[in-house]
Amino acid sequence: MNPRPSYMNKNSTLTLTEGLEEYYALNPNVTDPRKLPPDFAKILLAHDVSHVIYGCDTGMYDELKILPLTWWTSNYKFRDHLRTLKDPTISPAIRVMYDDLIKKHGIVWLYGSILFVFPRLLPELIAMWFKAKRRSYQHLVPFLDFEPMLDKSLIEIRSSFNLFPFME
Repeated sequence: MNPRPSYMNKNSTLTLTEGLEEYYALNPNVTDPRKLPPDFAKILLAHDVSHVIYGCDTGMYDELKILPLTWWTSNYKFRDHLRTLKDPTISPAIRVMYDDLIKKHGIVWLYGSILFVFPRLLPELIAMWFKAKRRSYQHLVPFLDFEPMLDKSLIEIRSSFNLFPFME
């Protein structure tokens, strides 16, 4: 069994940049947005940054958890997600994320695992929603404007945005 990645430790002292490096090293199947045109890559990179900030891996459980967690704790809301799905510049980038999953596991695995994992995840999503409702809206993680945080430690980011209640 592989050891748990350092960026997933809720008290990790890695910087966000170091956490991203570890994330890409451990997930070579993930399209590295830093190698793509900037406008196209921004949403992909923001998603990957979210994996690192929230301490999520690329398993289906965490993939299904990360979107609602982002919507409830960052300045990127569900309505923004719906807009990006329709945006002709950004929607192809989102398609890359799904294509990466399908390429790695196959379409049957993708939808089968969603159906298998979702019932286990639902209680956690409900608990996260209640925790998010009690949070101050002054402490929203900047989803697309994460660059100022790249040199900050993950523990500092998680503390400043009160993310510890959402982490294992």
